[in-house]
Amino acid sequence: MSNKPIITVTNLKKHYGDIKAVDGVSFEVSPGEIFSCLGPNGAGKTTTVEMMEGLRTPTSGSIEILGADVTQDYASIRHRVGVLPQDFQPFDRLKAPEAIAYFGGLYGRKMTKQDVADLIDAVALSHRTDSVAMKLSGGEKRRLGLALALVGEPELLFLDEPTTGLDAQARRGLWRLLEGLRDEGKTIFLTTHYLDEAEILSDDVFVMHKGKEIARAPPMGLVEQHGGGISILLLDYAEKSTDKVEAMGFGVERIRNNVKVNLTEGASVREAIRRLDTSGVQFRDLITIEPTLEDAFINLVGGTIVGGELKK
Repeated sequence: MSNKPIITVTNLKKHYGDIKAVDGVSFEVSPGEIFSCLGPNGAGKTTTVEMMEGLRTPTSGSIEILGADVTQDYASIRHRVGVLPQDFQPFDRLKAPEAIAYFGGLYGRKMTKQDVADLIDAVALSHRTDSVAMKLSGGEKRRLGLALALVGEPELLFLDEPTTGLDAQARRGLWRLLEGLRDEGKTIFLTTHYLDEAEILSDDVFVMHKGKEIARAPPMGLVEQHGGGISILLLDYAEKSTDKVEAMGFGVERIRNNVKVNLTEGASVREAIRRLDTSGVQFRDLITIEPTLEDAFINLVGGTIVGGELKK
């Protein structure tokens, strides 16, 4: 597999009058990776992906995908790209095999019954082949949408908020499918507002907020750079010990009957525990807490994402 980027976006902008939906973002996506564009609703994620799909014309900037200039020649690569839009709805009265065969015709692909069966099996819908789409669950409809995106045997997949509205079990099932596609060598550009999804799936994360790039790194790189370090949770903490902890230079955050001790940069957990013990700080037990992508996001943006919205 070539190391040349599958996607190269340079200083991309999309303005609507005074509204700057996307305001000068640049990134590259390597072949065979899951690249996640992370941000709350209104961050510019969908506008960015729709420009890459040739659905919106940029105000300025350039987009190169699979060696083609998208603004000039998207048609030349359309058959090499699969798309699952955020608002995907299947044809209600078609069964999964019928929908797949129909989309195969749109791609000019003559699909045998075995081809259709293999694709249905790949998205774990073999048990629902006799049901029309309107009878499928939300998770099953998203799986069908993924199957339709795969009909053209694409090298690159654009998946816009693919797990929105799904329950926890359906989300995890779709995650496993996406990991399997990556293992097969496909490149996936994923937009999401789920922090856990980006942390678990992504090889690289591009954080957007208000149309701009906030950060770009692998998930653990973002955590290391912006997560704030390890904390220690003291269980059943004695209130009178507060002054002793603060005197050590640690940050203290009360959580019901417990206290979260935020270690200073470079402080070792072992040394911090030794100091707490020898200083007579009273607590029943302790738990060490590793920082997460959510901690990094909060430090970067000043809030977390709840239901797609930024919450301070």
